Amino acid sequence: MHKIITDAIRERWVVRLKYDPGERLIEPHAFGISAEGKLLVRAYQTEGVSKSGEHINWKLFRVDRIEKIEITQSKFIGTRPDYNPADPAMKSRIIACL
Repeated sequence: MHKIITDAIRERWVVRLKYDPGERLIEPHAFGISAEGKLLVRAYQTEGVSKSGEHINWKLFRVDRIEKIEITQSKFIGTRPDYNPADPAMKSRIIACL
């Protein structure tokens, strides 16, 4: 899973994942480790479901909660507005970012 995430960030691939409560399409921007040692993905969600009700917005995903992940055949152009490459949620270390 880690290689899929880092490849998607490096190549700007749109990713489809299953994350409670269902399927989502995301543009991954950063992959890192929280202060608690959890692997995280910061991404802009463009389609799909969301517990918060915000279906299109910035999201933070815990990798251990991703049920399924795959790279799509679509690419995204670049960073979305309000992207922070020094994401404060990834206090321990950023593994990959745009």
